[in-house]
Amino acid sequence: MRRGSGSRWLRAAGTARVVLALALLLGIVPMLAMVSQSASAQDKEIIVGLITKTETNPFFVKMKEGAQKAAEADGAKLLTAAGAFDADNAGQTTAIENMVTAGAQGILITPGDTKAIVPAIEKARQAGVLVIALDTPTEPMDATDALFATDNFKAGLLIGEYAKAVMGDKTPVIATIDGSTGVSVSVLRHNGFLAGYGLGEGGATPTADMSTFAPASQVVCSQDADGDQAKSQTAMENCLQANGDINVVYTINEPAARGVYTALKAAGKEKDVLIVSVDGGCDGVRMIEAGELAATSQQYPLKMAQEGVDAVVNFVKTGEKPTGYHDTGVTLITNNPQPGIDSKDTKFGLENCWG
Repeated sequence: MRRGSGSRWLRAAGTARVVLALALLLGIVPMLAMVSQSASAQDKEIIVGLITKTETNPFFVKMKEGAQKAAEADGAKLLTAAGAFDADNAGQTTAIENMVTAGAQGILITPGDTKAIVPAIEKARQAGVLVIALDTPTEPMDATDALFATDNFKAGLLIGEYAKAVMGDKTPVIATIDGSTGVSVSVLRHNGFLAGYGLGEGGATPTADMSTFAPASQVVCSQDADGDQAKSQTAMENCLQANGDINVVYTINEPAARGVYTALKAAGKEKDVLIVSVDGGCDGVRMIEAGELAATSQQYPLKMAQEGVDAVVNFVKTGEKPTGYHDTGVTLITNNPQPGIDSKDTKFGLENCWG
């Protein structure tokens, strides 16, 4: 061996060890970074906000219950808030701002004023918050990332078809006790009912257009009552004063149906008028059992809330955003089924009701 060759070999071996060490280090560091990021994502507290129209309506009580169960199952923290009344936009706007400040990564909302709430939602989304509408679409619907809801037009359509089948050839004299003028869920259910009954001015078929109510000459009285029982009772009393021949009443929800029935009973007309509604809460199903309500379209707030919370948690963990409309189902409930109209009885209704 020539002089110096051993030292060169040692230097080469040392260099190889350094290169190997660097290669291992370069391979390990990204791996450690990935592990660190993964651990960080797992350790990050997931905060979900739920904002309902009110805290008193059994529908929203059940929605809150569903959201809480899903949050607990997913290991998330749930923040809740509600408006003071159905169209309390100021209250819902403040709730959105508070939840964004509290660090919510996702907010679920049943918008009270479907147009006025849009700027607050847009501001939250710009801050990186996922916003999902439950039950009620905003106007426009794409103001939120996604919508988890009943097909409200279909819900109205089902009870309209049912009412028409029950009435047969008898001329309908209709009162509608609605929610709030211009609110999408109110318009959709109202127009769905008219379409189901086949009513429209000049024979036109009502549509699901959320900007206006479709007129119908057989509708002799329409009153907004915010889905409230006491207001609905007063509204029905006003309708009866205007036209004592009313024989069909459509109501936006079952608290409204309860108010309508109370007014009809006080006037001695409770057996002469067909009442149909939307919601499928336990009180509404029991009204059907008692013969006070003919039929209702049952929706599923528990499912809306659970799927909404799961979507937010998945978004935080994976970055995947839900989009578009997710139909959570609707079923016609009655104990007087009509040929050609798919329905379930009150046994099914009570097994799947809420409130």
